[in-house]
Amino acid sequence: MRRLVSILFVSVLLCGCYNRGPITPDAWDLTEQQLDSISFYTTHHYTQNYNFVVTGDSLVVVAQQPEDMSVPEVVSIELESIGEEKKKDSITIRRHEHVVVADIKTVPSDTIDSIWVKVARDQLTFGWVHENELLSKVSPDDPISQFIDTFSNTHLLVFLAFCVLTGAAYGLRLLMRKGCKIVHFNDIKSFYPTALCLLIASSAVLYSSIQLFGPETWRHFYYHPSLNPFALPFWLGVFVSSVWALIIVAIATTDDVSRMLPLGEAILYLIGLAAVCAVLYTVFSITTLYYIGYPLLIAYYYFAIKRFRH
Repeated sequence: MRRLVSILFVSVLLCGCYNRGPITPDAWDLTEQQLDSISFYTTHHYTQNYNFVVTGDSLVVVAQQPEDMSVPEVVSIELESIGEEKKKDSITIRRHEHVVVADIKTVPSDTIDSIWVKVARDQLTFGWVHENELLSKVSPDDPISQFIDTFSNTHLLVFLAFCVLTGAAYGLRLLMRKGCKIVHFNDIKSFYPTALCLLIASSAVLYSSIQLFGPETWRHFYYHPSLNPFALPFWLGVFVSSVWALIIVAIATTDDVSRMLPLGEAILYLIGLAAVCAVLYTVFSITTLYYIGYPLLIAYYYFAIKRFRH
């Protein structure tokens, strides 16, 4: 044992004495354009050759160079002529069409938006557009990003919250009147349904917390999504792990319910469970944005575990 410890100690010393050599500027022998691209990618999370899909009604791009578009506002005649040329040289890219970022330019003299992005639909269809206008009408060409984009819509969330709460309240009341099995109130002898509800509530709180305290981390995940929790920052990895856990527990719940209840009752139980989960997700994802979700989650854990033990 002593010999083994001695060998390990000597190995550590030898590793510590290793000289990697001086770090010279040649180690990062990058051009100015490459350094600018890396800097832009760090702050904006996308760069050249990034793929988008148009989600707005249309995206209008212009063939003119950004420098030609950035003229002094005092010369009204020139502005009018440039506006007419812009209409003539503009290209409209329709909804659901795919575009790729071909070039990025910064024009400090532009008072509207100093960043211009050149996008191309194909080799013959390309043009320039302000970054703000581009990002408001496109979504990353990835199904996960588009899913996030859909469920991040505030108006949609409010509408879904109203529909879910109304439908769930009516459905749960109807099931309780019929004496049907339902999670937390007339539950089956399985912890999986309760675990699923707790996971839904926890994931919703974590989801909103990342958006609240780490917006740039979430923004980077939005542009570069991954379902591998080990390839993500810690809290994003925890969130993705919770999503995988939800899938596994949902399968286990369905299996347990189908074994413990007849087919008709099992279907009603699963419908009621889905309604409860929808309510939990809606309530916790919205209340966490106002810091109410945290004490509410603790109270819900206490309630859910106490009801199951009872």
